[in-house]
Amino acid sequence: MDFLRWLFDAQIPVGNSSLLVRELLGNIFGLLSALGGMRRKVWAWPVGIIGNALLLTVFLGSIFGDADTANLLGQAGRQIMFIAVSIYGWRRWQTSKNSGADAVTPQWASGRTRIILVASLILGTAALTPVFGMLGSYEPVWADAWTFVGSLLATYGMAKGWVEFWLIWVAVDIVGVPLLFSAGYYATAFMYLFYGGFTLVGFFVWWRAKAHEKPQVQVDMPDPTVR
Repeated sequence: MDFLRWLFDAQIPVGNSSLLVRELLGNIFGLLSALGGMRRKVWAWPVGIIGNALLLTVFLGSIFGDADTANLLGQAGRQIMFIAVSIYGWRRWQTSKNSGADAVTPQWASGRTRIILVASLILGTAALTPVFGMLGSYEPVWADAWTFVGSLLATYGMAKGWVEFWLIWVAVDIVGVPLLFSAGYYATAFMYLFYGGFTLVGFFVWWRAKAHEKPQVQVDMPDPTVR
């Protein structure tokens, strides 16, 4: 209990303001998860879940005792979404690893899937913006909705092994960084700024892994009776 009390109350002085230790730790776990994801390690998922749980308490500041901080419902909601999708990704990668294969094999999404992803990002943002607005999310509300929907699609894409999921993260960071700076979440904003460059590196790492993927070789003799 003493540790939890310290975790919720601890702050680091930064100039004339302070930084929540929870926000810093949550982003550190998020960075470690991203590094593990780039290397296609199963442990990336549980590490990410810990970071998501910490950041959930940060973005619902008024509920967890930080009355002066802005509530970012999209950011908070996506932490819950991250946890749910991460459980799916964790099980999917672990099942592949247990079968003797790599945790995940990078693959390009089909043209139809790409269209669905782009349409889902745009339409999902349009649909959630008025909802988040009614719930009192920070302005501009559409940016909060964009980061929520984009994060959902990127995490699902990572679980499926689509190389393009890294580019979705870039689109999330482009909108999310200015939003977080304006809302006063500086640690997360700087981390997202770093993520922007990191996700581009991850994209090329997965692209290269896909390009150097060994073709499947048929080892069984064909059945001459099958035409």
